[in-house]
Amino acid sequence: MQPPRDDLDPPKDDPFTLDQLKQFDGSDSSKPIYVSVKGTVFDVTRKSDVYGPGKSYNIFAGKDGSKGLGMSSLKPEDAVPDYSDLPENEKNVLNDWFLFFQKRYNIVGRVTDIPTSASNLSNL
Repeated sequence: MQPPRDDLDPPKDDPFTLDQLKQFDGSDSSKPIYVSVKGTVFDVTRKSDVYGPGKSYNIFAGKDGSKGLGMSSLKPEDAVPDYSDLPENEKNVLNDWFLFFQKRYNIVGRVTDIPTSASNLSNL
């Protein structure tokens, strides 16, 4: 596992839509690779050996796959932003992933259009 870094840039707050984020999935080598966790967009380009096309965690590149991270799942159907239905233990795993990313990758923005879960609406 890679150690935390002490040379990260100050976090940026650039807005991204989920559709815009798709452009940063590693398929275009002239663009960086971004992964969003809980709506925060991280530049993971320097680890293209992990997040690049055909690599183990490419499933999360160019999207917010928070639910899949919390579930420790590499299934495409789980790599979605809505993690509201995760049990507490999986939300804790997701929080651990968020801290992992935060300590190792530059924050380049935030996702502005993460859908609100229908289950959240039913609790109103």
